[in-house]
Amino acid sequence: MQYFALTIIGRDRPGIVAQVTEILYRLGFNIADSSCSILGGQFSMILIISNPNITSKDQFEEDFSHLEETNLSVFIRTMKPGGEISPDLEGEQCMISVYGADKPGIVYQVAKVLGEYQINITDLNTKLIGTTEKPVYVMMIEAILPPNIEIDAVENWMTALKKQLQVDISVRSLIAVEL
Repeated sequence: MQYFALTIIGRDRPGIVAQVTEILYRLGFNIADSSCSILGGQFSMILIISNPNITSKDQFEEDFSHLEETNLSVFIRTMKPGGEISPDLEGEQCMISVYGADKPGIVYQVAKVLGEYQINITDLNTKLIGTTEKPVYVMMIEAILPPNIEIDAVENWMTALKKQLQVDISVRSLIAVEL
């Protein structure tokens, strides 16, 4: 089966998810994976989709063209075989939280340390919260630790970064729940 990555981005407003998923439903697509978020004032969604009867984006690209008229940008990418399969990542899942004054380099510095130790970032979100007078930068990272790395080690690596960036960084384990 052929999988496609569908990306939609545009000024946030109610009803975007309904518009997009109606088209997918009407065409018989299955949503294998998705992520939706508001970034600034822009709504963004990325979906991994498939339909056993569709093998080329040319067969359905036109069905999304009217969304361009509502100021949404639509991008469809044909995925290489196997691109839809989540990697089987071994290791402990953890949450890394960062809070502090907004300044350039926070994401880079934290990601650099994690990358140096082969820690795989599986989800990353940032937001500015607080007030205009006292904004607070918040970053939440979900990550998979390699089997040979413990939470305590990650906390130790973050100690120097806390001081350098003048932010609070905490690391905690996420326990997977089987249904």
